[in-house]
Amino acid sequence: MTSEIAAPKERTSLRRADDGAILDCLVIGGGPAGLLAAVYLGRYRRRILVADEGESRAAQIPESHNYPGITGIGGRELLRRLSAQAEHYGAELVNGRVTSLHKHVDATFVATCNGREINARCVLLATGLVDVSPPIVDHVVERQALEAIRFCPICDGYEAMDQRVGVVGDINAAGRKALFLRTYTRNVIVFLTDEVVAEDGLEEQLQKAGIQLMGKVKQLRQVQNKLAIETQNGECHQMDAVYPALGCNVRSELATTLGAAVSENGNLRVDDHQRTTVDGLYAAGDVVSDLHQLSVAFGHAAIATTHIHNRLDPNPR
Repeated sequence: MTSEIAAPKERTSLRRADDGAILDCLVIGGGPAGLLAAVYLGRYRRRILVADEGESRAAQIPESHNYPGITGIGGRELLRRLSAQAEHYGAELVNGRVTSLHKHVDATFVATCNGREINARCVLLATGLVDVSPPIVDHVVERQALEAIRFCPICDGYEAMDQRVGVVGDINAAGRKALFLRTYTRNVIVFLTDEVVAEDGLEEQLQKAGIQLMGKVKQLRQVQNKLAIETQNGECHQMDAVYPALGCNVRSELATTLGAAVSENGNLRVDDHQRTTVDGLYAAGDVVSDLHQLSVAFGHAAIATTHIHNRLDPNPR
């Protein structure tokens, strides 16, 4: 990412996609995986379009500290730079939700976006997932990252060093996440949301690690840049950081309507080239992997796009 790359253009409507020519690849999703895929395909001199509805999970990252070579970068800034880089290499980026995806008898794909049809030889799904987050009282700015709410202890557990950290969820999901967070702080509390049976030995592990189990959550309230968790028995605990362990919804529906196979968690099954079980349909990033990391998403994008380029007809200059 060099300083010579201009800021991304405003995404307004489908433009080049309307000229009737078929795309080499349609990328669905403009998060880290989708945008880096656009960079690679653009550098392979392929005709591509990225359709993105502006809901990338990465936009909620306050600051990433394990991005290679950069000590800290916010999610929105990362997406801005990746968008500019993709457009620099000829990618078309459009705002819009792909509402349907079908396959022609000639093995090409047709997608509907903003009420218009887009035809492509290959499709790369980088649609990601949506984390389930508890409602927060008094947090009135929608879709804005709240620094105290964190979803990935692998990404930012280090930044919670010696802080008061709460984990919200059932004893199994929250308990496992809390044990991981003990790597960074002694002050870890689990706030329960459901009455479920603990996995064998889990309560003993939590007790041995010094992790407290609190009563069922009543509500979360924003207090400046921290969160107060109120329990149904009237207790109130102010936390520096809170990690929900409430699961997530994988955005794999476009693929499953075509018959693509998924795991028990809803992640798309892919091979070593990021191919789904539907020929010509690839997937990358969180829609594939349980390890929700930027580096994983970028690796998927590089693998998928190189295979896409090699399977298409040669495009000599």
